[in-house]
Amino acid sequence: MMMMEEVGKGTVCVTGGTGFLASWLIMRLLQHGYSVNITIRPDSSSGCKRDVSYLTNLPGASDRLEIFNAELDNPESYDAAIRGCIGVFHVAHPSDFHDKESEETKTKRAVNGTLGILRSCLNSKTVRRVVYTSSAWTVIFNENSTDYMDENTWSNVAFIRKSKFFGASDMITKTLTEKSVLEFAEKHGLDLVSVIPSWITGPFITPSCPGSVHASMALVFGDEEQYKHLSNTSLVHIDDVASAHIFLFEHPDAKGRYICSAVDVTVDKLSQVLSARYPEYHIPILDYAGTREPQISSKKLLDTGFKFKYGLEDIYDGAVECCKKKGIL
Repeated sequence: MMMMEEVGKGTVCVTGGTGFLASWLIMRLLQHGYSVNITIRPDSSSGCKRDVSYLTNLPGASDRLEIFNAELDNPESYDAAIRGCIGVFHVAHPSDFHDKESEETKTKRAVNGTLGILRSCLNSKTVRRVVYTSSAWTVIFNENSTDYMDENTWSNVAFIRKSKFFGASDMITKTLTEKSVLEFAEKHGLDLVSVIPSWITGPFITPSCPGSVHASMALVFGDEEQYKHLSNTSLVHIDDVASAHIFLFEHPDAKGRYICSAVDVTVDKLSQVLSARYPEYHIPILDYAGTREPQISSKKLLDTGFKFKYGLEDIYDGAVECCKKKGIL
């Protein structure tokens, strides 16, 4: 997993630095020789100071990592972290699966906050490219979601509202935010690429198990309530997603949207693979009638020269081993 460390590539900013993907991306950027400014939400009003030692203890962090407080409700708070950077990886996004806020409120915050960050990038005069982290949610939810889907496909917001999926407002917010981001970049001549990962899982450096990892491991944990979310799934290893972000930041001809998904699998196949690979967890063999593998294509990313390193077994081996080491399994 480790690589030879490079030095002196310039400073980049990663927003939402304490998250699953952002923290892994920060680790990889440091290894690639970048100095990294990261943004995190300010400490809570209760006075509890957030533990970010898992970031500050990363190799290279003592010399090349700087932490800034910022939040989407105040886009100008990102100015200091972005100032002087050659690139920005905008990973931060509000998440609220339990709908504590309305769809309209969440979408307004996400769009306004993100566009504010993009204005900071323009004002910096130093940012050469922005890499925006989107989600397969912006692609897969429409009336033809079992058909072939690529970067020209968009989720249908009206369809999501009508279908009342779990987390529907988050899906809508992500879709509308990505559309706003691409429109803003086109209008203002900002060099921006959008990475669209499918279900991210694998190992993690965060102190607690990320929600996406726990949900993807439902068969291992025996969390029957989550089984339905695995009925037909596209997956990608956390390290491949981080690598794709850096690859697209550095690739001179990268432009537009890029789906980043390595594995398509039905719950039937997944239960068979995991049951054989981890017999100690007594994983059930499931048979969900009518399930089929989703067809979400990473052809554009692969045609650009990117190569995925991890398959289905690697993804779950990394997740299981990490959970064991952290005492979660």
